[in-house]
Amino acid sequence: MRVLAIESSCDESAAAVLDARAGLLAHELFSQAELHRAYGGVVPELASRDHVRRLLPLVRRALERAGTGPGELHGIAYTAGPGLIGALLSGAALARSLAYALRLPAIGVHHLEGHLLAPLLEPEAPPFPHLALLVSGGHTLLIEVAAIGSYRVLGASRDDAAGEAFDKSAKLLGLPYPGGPQLAQLAEQGRAGAFSFPRPMIDRPGLEFSFSGLKTAVRHALHGRELTAQLRADVARAVQEAIVETLVAKSLRALEYTARGALVVSGGVSANRLLRERLSAAAGRAGARVYYPRVEFSTDNAAMIAMAGLKRLEAGQHDGLAIQARAQWPLESLRGLAA
Repeated sequence: MRVLAIESSCDESAAAVLDARAGLLAHELFSQAELHRAYGGVVPELASRDHVRRLLPLVRRALERAGTGPGELHGIAYTAGPGLIGALLSGAALARSLAYALRLPAIGVHHLEGHLLAPLLEPEAPPFPHLALLVSGGHTLLIEVAAIGSYRVLGASRDDAAGEAFDKSAKLLGLPYPGGPQLAQLAEQGRAGAFSFPRPMIDRPGLEFSFSGLKTAVRHALHGRELTAQLRADVARAVQEAIVETLVAKSLRALEYTARGALVVSGGVSANRLLRERLSAAAGRAGARVYYPRVEFSTDNAAMIAMAGLKRLEAGQHDGLAIQARAQWPLESLRGLAA
């Protein structure tokens, strides 16, 4: 089976072609970061309009680079949610129209399931069942993954996600959008111990997260101070340390709770170098192995949507003619492959 996939949940336009035997044949991505930088964050209407401009050329380029004609496709997958509804509709309408014109089955993919299955694109895929930490700009979740389509959320953020805490702290430091990667880079120049920020909810039982207080602590720390280069670097380091330490501590607690020997870490924040180093070392000491997608597949991309769509299309699942798009979509509502 060979699948074309389209991703448009937020501010990345992407297309990919995945073959069940030959693997990933092509993946294309256009980031709208420059478009939204002037506004300090994603403007939904601008994102939707840019998807309309970018997606079809990306699809053509992906098919060309994959050496695949429309007649060689067996199905089309697209991100159906959760995400910005206008952005989702841009990709969903194109994907569903292509599927109708080519008389192919189409499947709307859950964006978070795409992130969860992104490590399956790697040569060494994680075993099932396993534990997953899904950490991005919009989500911070600990999930027990019994099988594809069988997910149990063990803990989630009560307010800001970890990626949101990175971005909001970066904005307070005057860093350009997208702020998370900029903050991580700046943190390398910071001095250890210059600032100390709270590790939210580490001292409480359970697996939930809360990062909104971190942003407030950063604002208080900066109040009345001159934003020198060293001060910004020191604060950036302390912010990153607080977020990473919190994610590591909660992940170790979840590994102990579930007695799983494998941990998948995915989502945009999983590309953070310090998180990868600290979590791999800590999990190794606890007798668990950590699996990551490569960095280019940690952030939003169509390759992960192709993988999730391929698995469901292979199981005989597909959607009707209606265009599927949901701004909200509980992960635990997904059906398994045998359903």
